[in-house]
Amino acid sequence: MSVFTRSRGSALLGGIALVGASALVLAGCASGGGNEGDGDGSSQEARDLTLKIGTILPQTGSLAYLGPPEEAGVGLAVDDVNEAAKGITIGDIVWGDSGDTDNKAYATTIQKLISEKVTAAIGAASSGVTKLFLDDAVAAGILTFSPANTSLDFTNWDDNNLYWRTAPADTLQGEVLGNLVGEDGHKNVAVIYQNDSYGTGLNKTFQDTFKSTGGEIVAEQSYNTGDTNFDAQISAVLASNPDAIALITFDEIYTIGPALLAAGYPAKDLYLVDGNLKNFGKDDKWPAGVSMEGAKGTTPAGPAPDEEFYKRLNDWAVADGRPEIADYSYANEAYDAIVLISLAALAANSSDPADIAGKLQEVSGGSGDGEKCTSFADCADIILDGGTADYDGYSGPITFDEHGDPTDATIGIFQYGADNNYTRIDL
Repeated sequence: MSVFTRSRGSALLGGIALVGASALVLAGCASGGGNEGDGDGSSQEARDLTLKIGTILPQTGSLAYLGPPEEAGVGLAVDDVNEAAKGITIGDIVWGDSGDTDNKAYATTIQKLISEKVTAAIGAASSGVTKLFLDDAVAAGILTFSPANTSLDFTNWDDNNLYWRTAPADTLQGEVLGNLVGEDGHKNVAVIYQNDSYGTGLNKTFQDTFKSTGGEIVAEQSYNTGDTNFDAQISAVLASNPDAIALITFDEIYTIGPALLAAGYPAKDLYLVDGNLKNFGKDDKWPAGVSMEGAKGTTPAGPAPDEEFYKRLNDWAVADGRPEIADYSYANEAYDAIVLISLAALAANSSDPADIAGKLQEVSGGSGDGEKCTSFADCADIILDGGTADYDGYSGPITFDEHGDPTDATIGIFQYGADNNYTRIDL
């Protein structure tokens, strides 16, 4: 299988969609010291920096299933940074719930993180939620770093350079999904999508791409956050007799998916996205006996699954008294967010959020002249020896542009098996 994407600088290697899409906070005092390294590792600059990290990730609401892997990514990365002992100490994490746009848990959490004077707020998962608190975070001077926001609106947000993300914009996933559905031979497709910035943006790019393959959109139905009855949307798309249905939803998949299957629609012709791609075989909320075998979906993913990394994430969760992790979506991006913040603090020799933001593009390789490295400890050594680090993490090369968007991303393609769990098929 191959998937062609049409974004700027895109390429496909071995079935993995590698997409280039350029142009698409604890308040503390800076402390430095020590001698300049001469680049040969004979001496290192000293650092004594303390950062405070808060999270605003979904513990409740329509994306609650993303909370455990994202929080594990944050927690494991904080442990790795502290254990490396490279002059960065991250104190106790201030955990917080983002909820969703319906239950509005974010409103309490962001004020808590501001009052705690965190260096960075990691989150939210939902673009729609981040939009509702981002201005408050910017006004407070803290860094907002999302592992999962994909809305195009953030590219030119008035954020004083304080908003960054490790997830690629919606255009990338929409192009991969549109080409996937076309390559699978479908010609008449219906869409059910969430009527918010996430759903409308992803739906538009998906439709544009699918039409470019020669396909036709025979029906599109939207719903609003908080809706619980989707009978009208389901009836409308089934009446259009589509040969495939794309579902751009969050937790509404628990209602829409089983209803489509109960109506006799084949699972193999359903296509999911990052907002609803989850392992239903491990999910008590999914109805027993309802099979998703053959359904496919897309989501941002690392260049290849790293089972050892997943084991470390799960071990961290269990050791912290949490349930085992059922899905690992956006765990890579959350881990990399912490590493990049920590490396940027080292490079700036500062714990000030604005100073850290000023170095994030550099440590991601965005300046184009760094030395490749794949762990916090190795990258930190490069910085402390007087060099420029270019971190490539579990989520991919990253390489931020001037807007804080990653210019390289991998969109994985997954398919459900008989056990109602998905496996990656684009490798």
